[in-house]
Amino acid sequence: MKRKFLFIAGPCVIESQSLIEDVAGRLKEIAGRFPGWDFYFKSSFDKANRTAHDAFRGPGLEKGLEMLALVKKKIGVKVLTDIHEIGQCKLAAKTVDAIQVPAFLCRQTDLVQEAARQARANGIALNIKKGQFLAPWDMANVVEKVEAATGEKKPQWLWLAERGASFGYGNLVVDMTSFPIMRGLGVPVIFDATHAVQLPGGGAGGKTTSGRREFIEPLARAAVAAGIDGLFMETHPRPEESKSDAANAFPLAEISKLLEQLERIRGALDA
Repeated sequence: MKRKFLFIAGPCVIESQSLIEDVAGRLKEIAGRFPGWDFYFKSSFDKANRTAHDAFRGPGLEKGLEMLALVKKKIGVKVLTDIHEIGQCKLAAKTVDAIQVPAFLCRQTDLVQEAARQARANGIALNIKKGQFLAPWDMANVVEKVEAATGEKKPQWLWLAERGASFGYGNLVVDMTSFPIMRGLGVPVIFDATHAVQLPGGGAGGKTTSGRREFIEPLARAAVAAGIDGLFMETHPRPEESKSDAANAFPLAEISKLLEQLERIRGALDA
């Protein structure tokens, strides 16, 4: 049986209950038009890796998980969120359907392995983003850490995400060869289309991350053509008002059109 195409989307950070419920509902309706897609609503309870000390981080672990649990119950969607510390893994894994290790933390052995143990114990997925500082083949070590922690070889609940590689100061580039290389490790590979267009530290005199939203669509189309297993996108109904990653959040109103394009590309690959 053919694997469903993973689709992870939502606001970068939890801003309010009403916002995440509205976005989750609209995304559920859009994703429901594509039977071959497997939708996960994403939003973070804490953005612990913000550039500035006074940047908005979110409601925190306990409150944020309560809010996500309510979205899951009321809207009827699967939910994914970030974890940043070992102590967050167990509680998050008991609440959501997928936990995510941010790119900056993908080499933190204790965090990766505890996240893997909790994901396996709770029957959920684990998405690990490839750091901007790593080559795609370096993710073999991450897969091996998960295998060592769980005793399971090439677990299909483990996903690897490409989100661009550092290219000089304050810039990222996406190498399309990274997708077949990482898929060769035997686990699903996802493209993070919105973080891949970031300009780290490129806004407000280095106080915020900037981005080039106009390149999200062409990169997403290219990645799907390259044979990825899923797509990650941060989206907001009013991107300019987003409290995190405003410059590279994809407009919610334009999601449907993009997904239709991507589905046609997927169809061409199967022809």
